[in-house]
This record gives sequence, structure tokens and C-alpha cells, in this order.
Amino acid sequence: MTRKYFGTDGIRGTVGEKPITPDFVLRLGYAAGKVLATGKGKGKERPGVLIGKDTRVSGYMMESALEAGLSSAGVDVLLVGPMPTPAVAYLTRALRLSAGIVISASHNPHEDNGIKFFSGDGAKLPDAVERAIERELDKPLRCMSSSRLGKARRIDDAAGRYIEFCKTTFPSHLHLRGMRIVVDCANGASYHVAPPVFHELGADVETIGTEPDGFNINALVGATAPQALQAAVRRHKADLGIGLDGDGDRLVMVDADGRLYDGDQLLYVIARHRKEERRLSGGVVGTQMTNLALEHALGKLKVPFARANVGDRYVLEMLLKRRWQLGGENSGHIVCLDKHTTGDGIISALQVLCALSERRTTLAKAAAPVKLYPQVLVNVRVAQRERVLAASGVRRAVAAAHTALDGKGRVLLRLSGTEPVVRVMVEGRNGTAVKRWADSIASAVRNAS
Repeated sequence: MTRKYFGTDGIRGTVGEKPITPDFVLRLGYAAGKVLATGKGKGKERPGVLIGKDTRVSGYMMESALEAGLSSAGVDVLLVGPMPTPAVAYLTRALRLSAGIVISASHNPHEDNGIKFFSGDGAKLPDAVERAIERELDKPLRCMSSSRLGKARRIDDAAGRYIEFCKTTFPSHLHLRGMRIVVDCANGASYHVAPPVFHELGADVETIGTEPDGFNINALVGATAPQALQAAVRRHKADLGIGLDGDGDRLVMVDADGRLYDGDQLLYVIARHRKEERRLSGGVVGTQMTNLALEHALGKLKVPFARANVGDRYVLEMLLKRRWQLGGENSGHIVCLDKHTTGDGIISALQVLCALSERRTTLAKAAAPVKLYPQVLVNVRVAQRERVLAASGVRRAVAAAHTALDGKGRVLLRLSGTEPVVRVMVEGRNGTAVKRWADSIASAVRNAS
């Protein structure tokens, strides 16, 4: 069964357009309640579902619609307000609830919003459960009788709980005293929790992107717009900069010279430290978009490496399948399964800081072995995506690029999980050649559409 609404990271779209409308979200809440909360929650008279959101103005509308849908299905609702996606995963597990729901479009602008789910164990839902929710959406909404309706209440100490949890993932014998750190929260869900974590561990913290107004989430700040963080690090003469995205599950970092480090480089720093400390369980999982330089650098450390499909949920699935603990994406989603059940920007930053502190080194030196290959990504909007990939002209262009790269680069064509787009990626050691082949393949895709 092909999924109608769920993409690679929940359901997402433009607010006011299907499926991000009040009536759909109401029905989604009801359908999710019926599927996720079948039977009783852990230790609860009724199933319980936690709802968190980022700082978009549309979150108010969607929160109310979800609450109504879940309640009508006989599910109790716990509301935590603006809270990072990984905080919802943690709180769902800590409170022994049936499921957690995040209202967020992650790194997208405020015009978009979305909904993603966590199981009671704090993990993202498998495809089969998402398909079950979609099947339930096709059925009529049948409200429970008054005596069986769910109740709603707010959890007032949610932020404090999550802050303390993040701090426990940093070794107790270490501290951040003497460090000046700039934290960029993207005017998103981490604005009130990320700065206290680093401050309470001893750092001198400067902040940007901590004044959300409902419309400025990810606007010229955050992990997807790191120029503001780079400028702030230089302005404050800081030792490091930490950049999160709107829902707090992505991480980029900036060193004292203003150099930017992406998820591949940060993942290497964590992996190398664990390898040296003999704490690396198995290998490392990346994705089809992971830079080849990371794979080569890990190979020199004799660390096994595997590629999953794009999306942190698929990284997690491969980690569980192989019984490994560390994986991530170049976009900054980093999963440390010995610390959390999902990717967490704050916790990932703490793992990098732990490596730098214990090895008494700088971010520049720790990440130096990963000399990123030039990588060009072109998004081509098409009507018939599957047909385009099978077109002879596209196959010839890809074959020509493979021949020219001669094993010293990669070519990847993949379908977007959320848009009518084919993503063309080419990487290799020669930046000029990489761009030329990416443009050539993208042109072939356009001609075939």
C-alpha cells in the first residue's frame, strides 16, 4: 500500500492547504488515537498521548484540532507547548505514555507545518503503523460516548525534565567552565531549553534565535542558515557555536575562526573519540547523501560503515538491525542510541564537546581527517518521477558520469519524500567536474519529464 499522506518524516505541507487543514488534523488525531492507543496505556486507566510543538503560529490551531480528535477517540492528552522533537520522544517514554506527537515542519519556513509521531518507546513509527493510521483516516469519525472521552492537561515542568535529561548525557567528571559558546536556536522549539543546558554545565552562553514570534522560525538563523551563527561567534570571540534547527533535532557547529562543520564531520568526531576510548559499539550508519570523505576517514580507523536510505528514521532502523549505536546525516541529524532513542541536536553537541574536552583538542583538529569532497545537489521538479528515472537519456547521462568519475566519486538520483522532485547528487574530488556532471544529469531529467 502506497502512503497517501506520510512522507519520510511524518505529514508536512503548507498551512491551509491539504492535508494541513483543521478538519484533516482533527480526523488525523482521531485515527491516530484509534491505532496508536489500542488498549490501555502503560499504567494508565486510559491511553495517554503527549503533544508538543515548535513555535509556528499555526501550532495553536493544529494543537487544538489534534487534542479534539484524540479526545473523541477516548485518549487522554498531555500538552507541553513548544518543545524540541527529541524532548517529546524522551517525555513520552519517561511518562510511560502510549505515543507522542510533534507539531512541526522542522527546518521549513513558518508557512509550513507538519505532524510526526513517536511510539511509547520514544522511537519514530514504522511504515506499517503509518499505513494503519491512513487506513483509519478513510473510515468515519465515530466520537466516543461522553463517559469514555479523553481528558487534557498541561505538563508544567516538561522543560525542566528535558534539561536535566540532556545534562545526564554529559560525563559527570567534565564541565564547560571557561568556554564561551554561542547557541542559535533558530527561533524554534529549543529557545528556552538549549541555552540553560550549556549554561548549567558551566559555559558562558551567548544566544541568537531565541525570540520566536510565530513567524520567524528558521528565518535567517539556525542550522539551515548558519551565517548568523558564524558572525555571532566572531563578534563574541567565542570558542564554539552551536546551531539547531526549528525543532531541535539537527546540529551544525562553528569553530572559533568561524568555520562551519556539518553532520558528517561532527559524526566523525564522535565516532573517532568512541573508537579511541573503546566505546564504539559496532560501526557507523550514514545515508546515501553522506559524503564519501566520511566513509574513507572511518575506513582508515577500521570502523565499519553502512549507508541507509535518506532520513533519520532509516538510519535508526539500520542501527537497530545491526545493533550499532551511532549514525547520522550530513544535514545534522545525529543518532546516539546509547544516549537517546532519536536524533537530538543538544545531546549531539554535548557528545562533540565531550570528545573535544577529553582529548584536549579543538574542533578543527578533531574533524581534520574528514576533507569533504565537493558535492552538488540539484532538485528537478517533474510530473512523472518514476518514469523519468527509467528514461534512456537519464540512464546514459548517469552512466557517463560514473565512467568519468572512475570510482572516485558517486552519483545518486532519488525521489523526494515530500515534493514532486527528483534530487540529483554528484560528488567527487574535482569540484568543476562534479558540477558539470550534476548539471548534465539534471538536464537529462528535465528533458525526460
